[in-house]
Amino acid sequence: MSALDRSGLRAMRLAFCAFALPASLVACGTGEEELRSWMQQQRAGIPMKVTKVEAPKKYEPYRYQSAAQPDPFGAPVIVSRASSTLQPDASRRREALESFPLDTIRMIGRIASGNREHALLQVGDMVYQARVGNYAGQNHGRITGVTEGEVRLVELVQDAAGDWIERQAVLTLQLAAPQESRK
Repeated sequence: MSALDRSGLRAMRLAFCAFALPASLVACGTGEEELRSWMQQQRAGIPMKVTKVEAPKKYEPYRYQSAAQPDPFGAPVIVSRASSTLQPDASRRREALESFPLDTIRMIGRIASGNREHALLQVGDMVYQARVGNYAGQNHGRITGVTEGEVRLVELVQDAAGDWIERQAVLTLQLAAPQESRK
């Protein structure tokens, strides 16, 4: 193709675009007018609901006038409590069952001889005899009762303030050994 043919083709394309573009815009304009009129009809058919908003309430600041109460924005006041008389006996010789957490100790039986009852407590593969007054667990737990189905303990633990408090604990009789999962 020669340069003259190319320039003629280019001119024809330009003329076609100049004619087709305005014609297509005129066609789009009529659809837009229809859409606008339909939207106005829809708006007119919807009832307008206006809810009344209440006026804001007037703020009244609170005035702190009590001189007998502490200043809420002042330095914190540390209240000292009377120290508890409860505390573990540090001079007492520790017993074998005190080396284990209470949740690892299982009651597997009871032996009664005369008026004394002994609990059979198992930790791992070892079985221990314990009676009322013995200690078990890592929280200074003292055995307070042995029955056919349970061992009752009183543990000494520290609360959030560092004071020693008593906590009740129970070991119940477990007849069968727990099944271990085999892989």
